[in-house]
Amino acid sequence: MRPVVHLPDTRTLQQVFTLKYGPPDRLGQGPRLRRRYDYHTPDDWYEAAVAALVVPGLRWLDVGCGRELLPNNQALAKILAGRCSRLVGVDPDPTLLENPYVHDRVAATIDDYDGQHAFDLVTLRMVAEHIADPERCVQAVQRALAPGGLALIYTVFAGSPMPLLTRFCPMPVRHRVKSFLWGTSPKDTFPTCFRMNTRGRLQRLFAGVGMTEAAFLRLDDCRTFSRFPWANELELRGRALCRVFGLPYPEHNLLGYYRRP
Repeated sequence: MRPVVHLPDTRTLQQVFTLKYGPPDRLGQGPRLRRRYDYHTPDDWYEAAVAALVVPGLRWLDVGCGRELLPNNQALAKILAGRCSRLVGVDPDPTLLENPYVHDRVAATIDDYDGQHAFDLVTLRMVAEHIADPERCVQAVQRALAPGGLALIYTVFAGSPMPLLTRFCPMPVRHRVKSFLWGTSPKDTFPTCFRMNTRGRLQRLFAGVGMTEAAFLRLDDCRTFSRFPWANELELRGRALCRVFGLPYPEHNLLGYYRRP
């Protein structure tokens, strides 16, 4: 099966938004604020992208999924897991055993997994920044894809302010910062490398295994202070101001589609 690339449009994003956050009259403070600024998070965009790609019969390999297929959208994760014909999760972390959505679990890194060209779609959601050997990673992705298959890479941009700050911080400091800003657990924070976290680097890596960029999106990330409504609104206002002056918002993520011939 050759996945067809349909970039998320307004209708798809709204469908994901409603499934995730509920109808307009029941929105929480954060979603209500984002809706007022006509803003969808990078996670919303990724979820909409995957929802468009996962059609009945599709064979899907999710790399580094841990305990969650879509951590912030359990309803969509359940729908997609039931829609595809095969869903394999590959992750060396023991949290993979807690994942209720994957059909099969492989306790390994993608580098050590031989996918035998058995998948139509390979996804890496917030994994690329942790890859120490990107060449081996893309070789394994290519090896897992059937002809015409697609790799979807969702990751942070190495030059964004938060990655620049955190890469110089020791892990205990990262744990404290992430816990304060986003309420995350230390077991969900992993060492980062940022060796495949620019568009140019991803293009070169996949070109090295004969794959080409099918589509690419730059996703503004206004979630640094999402736990603090007044600060989060300042982020959203800053993004709106950047748009007025035609400037890129400095904090952003990358979403790249890469096709195997």
